[in-house]
Amino acid sequence: MKLISGSHRIGQSVYHFEWCPKCRYHIFKKEENKKLCENILEEIAQRHGIILIEMAVMPDHVHLITDIPPTMSISQAFHLLKGASSHELFKQQPKFRLRYPRGHFWSPGKFYRTVGDADVETAINYVRKHKVHQTTLTAFRQPSSS
Repeated sequence: MKLISGSHRIGQSVYHFEWCPKCRYHIFKKEENKKLCENILEEIAQRHGIILIEMAVMPDHVHLITDIPPTMSISQAFHLLKGASSHELFKQQPKFRLRYPRGHFWSPGKFYRTVGDADVETAINYVRKHKVHQTTLTAFRQPSSS
């Protein structure tokens, strides 16, 4: 994975997201429902600048590996993906309202985890070595005479 750079910033915002339909109904067991959900999520992601790296729509839950814009929070990404997909699924498949009469397609729960090409141990070691390096440089600097 590459780092994304912008004005005064560089980094990665890659996350593993997971959520499920209300009551974990196997709504995506039918291939047509699964494809509809995939297409809707792809369109929403593209509209909001979210990069979908990997997607798996399972019979009773959804997995996404996403790269979200650095200006977007995790909760905002979930709000856009879950909210807009729910709205669009009901719009394109009105029969879903029979299963979800109150209009809540997705359960309120969600899972997220950061994902990157550097693991936690690598990041910790980098910070520790950087801290030692900075301490060494500071120790060798001579105070300026005023």
